[in-house]
Amino acid sequence: MTAPQLLLILFTVFLLSVGQILFKLASADIVLSYSGILPSLFKPKLLIALFVYAVATVLWIIALKDLPLRLAYPFVALAFVIVPTMAHFLLGEPVSWNTYLGAVIIAVGVLVSVFQ
Repeated sequence: MTAPQLLLILFTVFLLSVGQILFKLASADIVLSYSGILPSLFKPKLLIALFVYAVATVLWIIALKDLPLRLAYPFVALAFVIVPTMAHFLLGEPVSWNTYLGAVIIAVGVLVSVFQ
């Protein structure tokens, strides 16, 4: 895996993580009622989140063009580290020590699975 390929994958995972934060923010505007659900789907926060996810999807496809899935896919697990960290700092959600312990285990797992 070259440095540009690694950067592309990491940026893609970062965008997916940003998308998750945006989905959380958009969820506050969702109205779960017969008359409210359709207008809720066109709220700016949700549209931006979907756009970010669409860009991440295109970048992911570009990354997979030249990389085996077995090398690229483990990096998606890094979202389990990035999302809780972003949620803590951007949304004020609490994060406990076991979240960070799990993050370390995931990061080590990614390293073990992609480096031969």
